[in-house]
Order: sequence, then structure tokens, then C-alpha cells
Amino acid sequence: MKDFTELALDTAISCGASYADIRIIDSKSQSIGVKNGEIETMNNDNSLGFGIRVIANGSWGFASSSNLTKNEIKRTATLAVKVAKASATLRKESVKLAFEPVHNDIWTSPYLINPFNVPLENKVDLLYKIDAVLRKDKLIKVAESGMNFWNEHQWLATSEGTFIEQNLLRCGCGYSATAVEGNEVQRRSYPESHGGQHIQMGYEFILATPLLENAERVREEAIALLSAPDCPVGEKDLIIGGGQLALQIHESIGHPSELDRVLGMEANYAGRSFITTDLYKNFHYASPIVNVVADATVPTGLATFGYDDDGVQAQRYHIIQNGLYKMYLTNREFAHTIDENRSRGCNRADGYDNIPMIRMINISLMPVSGSLDDLIADTKDGLFVECNKTWSIDQRRLNFQFTTEIGWEIKNGKKVRMVKNPTYQGITPKFWQSCDAICGEEEWMLYGVPNCGKGQPGQRAEMSHGAAPARFRKVTVGVKK
Repeated sequence: MKDFTELALDTAISCGASYADIRIIDSKSQSIGVKNGEIETMNNDNSLGFGIRVIANGSWGFASSSNLTKNEIKRTATLAVKVAKASATLRKESVKLAFEPVHNDIWTSPYLINPFNVPLENKVDLLYKIDAVLRKDKLIKVAESGMNFWNEHQWLATSEGTFIEQNLLRCGCGYSATAVEGNEVQRRSYPESHGGQHIQMGYEFILATPLLENAERVREEAIALLSAPDCPVGEKDLIIGGGQLALQIHESIGHPSELDRVLGMEANYAGRSFITTDLYKNFHYASPIVNVVADATVPTGLATFGYDDDGVQAQRYHIIQNGLYKMYLTNREFAHTIDENRSRGCNRADGYDNIPMIRMINISLMPVSGSLDDLIADTKDGLFVECNKTWSIDQRRLNFQFTTEIGWEIKNGKKVRMVKNPTYQGITPKFWQSCDAICGEEEWMLYGVPNCGKGQPGQRAEMSHGAAPARFRKVTVGVKK
């Protein structure tokens, strides 16, 4: 691929670019879905293309193509420079890139079994077996199960001398059972809702996940929710399971930490952030036990990589340390706006045909101590919730409401009854400041988010959030009727 990358960079510089980079991406994906005993989804997609990004006259230009030939490389590089020069007629200030050392490296996802080498009949057979268990009761009206696999082979070269090859492999699986009786509809999912669990591993993840073993429990919980009482209304000490807490981290810590959002770059679409730069490094975001780490190096994370699309090496750092807000998610372009000398390595694009932007890397709430059973035993009047159902949060990431699939009311240290439609709401800093207990490493795990949306045109990105169950004091739960 070096012949292509060198031609692109030479062409861009000769046309007047002061900086240029090219990303070539060869990607493939497979999605398999079974619904009510029938195959609903069977997609195999492949794409090969490149995107060229340049700075000319102080402005960005970008162009892409799916035709990987030398003539098309030259045409696309020339077009990118023309776009940059046209954009420069309206620029207010010149693009300034933070320093990054030159890198020449190869990075590959760790895996044991390439899922694309596993026979299709093996995958479908497992989904059919899950489906059969889920639909053993006539109250289950909808049973859905699926698997997803992605592989991206990337080459990045810059006019500064960087040349990086990366091969990323991700997979996911999950299922749900929807029970219906009269006007009542309830759903349970496994391993998590919204498509299940996703991870940077090979097919060994599917083999190690007890999918079939949990299908009966999931079915019976969906049915039990039909007659369960509604979530109580009022203030409760709220214990949130790891999967739901992962989404809480994503929405109320991850998104407001994106520096482009803070600076107003996403205001017309995705919104802004309440963590304005005047609060930087001086804001009590959470209670002192809360430590939140951004980490593109953690094994198996969906946003684990060697280098981002700026060519910045993967890093690990605190976003929140002992309750204090410490650092935004940054790229090379905007690092200087907060007086940082180097990017935090958060620039990524969805495929070859989109320009990179600041995206979350893996963001995790660090564990403290104790088990979930210990935490429940230490709670007098509470509610334990897990597995997301719906959510809503305002454009500044302050006011939120979440509903989960299932909850259990806690009285005097014991789970006393299952409740349906458990809902809680709050204001982000007040909520995180109320956190008084986080379980230990034995309860901590990474939860994948494979479909985070941002940007215009819209882009999808993947990331993971590590969490262990945690307790939040005096949270408003339930919905008044």
C-alpha cells in the first residue's frame, strides 16, 4: 500500500497542501439474525476505499473514493486540496495541529478464532437453539437473536512521515424475549439490551458466553414482569448494575467530555456540554470515590487500538480523579484550546469516506471494593436496576432519565420483589456526587457500545465502558401517574 500512500501525499503537497494524510481501509462485516424461528438478517458486506485529508491555506479539505487506483489517488488528492482552498476563503483562524512523534508500526487485535472462518451453519444453529428455548411459552410473542462480526484492515500515512498498519477485529452477540399479555408488554435481554454484548475478540467470545444456558431464565423473567408491580415512586438509594451503568457513563460523562462538543462544534446536531472550559480541572464532578479513566489500551475494548486516525498513539488517562474533573477527549486540532501540547488520541472516523472527529475511546468507572451481594446487604431502602430499556438526556448532558428492563426493590438488605418499568432521573453532577459505593474488581467488566452516533453526515463509532455495580443515594425513581 505504500505506493498508493506516497503518491497521495506527494500529490497533495505538490498542489499546495501544508499537511496531508491518507487512510486506506479494507473492511468486511457479517450480521446474522433470527426472529421467531426464521432467519431475518443475513448480511455479508465488503468495502475497500481511501480518504485523503489535507490542510491548505490554513483550512481542512477532504475527499474519498472507493476506486483504489493510482489515477484515482491523484484525482482525489487534488480535489481535497481544492476543497481546502475553497474552505479557506471563509476561515476565521488557521488549523493548528499539536505535535505528535513520527510512528512506523503494525498493530493487530488479539484473537484466537477468526469468526469469518467459522462455518455459517454453526452460527445459525446456535441462534436457532436459543430461539427455540425463548419461544417455549406462548406468552413470548417475539424472540430475536443475533451475531455481528467486523474486521477493518487500515493503513494510515501522513506527510510528517508516519506510516501505520492496523487490523481490528470485533464481534458481538445477544438476544431478547418479548412477552405480551393483554396491553402489557415486557422484554428481557441477554447479555445486554440493544443487541447484546460486543467486544474486541474472536469467535472464542461467542463460545465462552453462556448464551443457551441463560435463555430459559430470560424467558421466565420476561413473563414474570407481566404481572410484577410497577416501580415504586419517590427517593431511593439506587444500585445500578454494570451494564446500565455503562450507558450512564457513556451519556453523562463520555459525551460531555468531547472537546469539540464543549467548543460548540456539535451544537446544531448533537448538542453542547455543561463542562465548559472555565470549569476545566476545578469542577467537583462526582464524589471522591469516583475515578473515571479513558483508556484506548485496555484489552478487548471496542475502542482499543494502537493509534487513532490522527496517528496519535493510544493512551490511558483520568477524566475524573477522586471526584475532580481532569481532562477532555481531544484531538490534534483542538488540544491547544485547553493549553495541551499533545492530543489525547481520540480522533476517529467511520470508514474511509468520513473525515475523523473526536470520538469517545473506552471510558470506565474504576472499581473500589466488595460484591453486589455486600452492597445489597448494606442498603436499607433501595432499588436495584439493570439492563437498559430507554433513555433521554438533554443537549447539555445535564438532565436525564433512564428506564431499565428489570428492577428489584430492596428492604433491610434484601431483595424483596421484582418490579417492572424501573425508572430513575437526575442531574448529572448531583447524581455522580451522590455515589457512595462501587463494587470491586470481581464485579467489574467492559460493556461494548457498537453504535454511537455523532456528526453531520452521521457517523457510527464503537467504544466500551467498564463498570461494576454502584450505589447512588436518594435518587428519584418511578413515574408519578
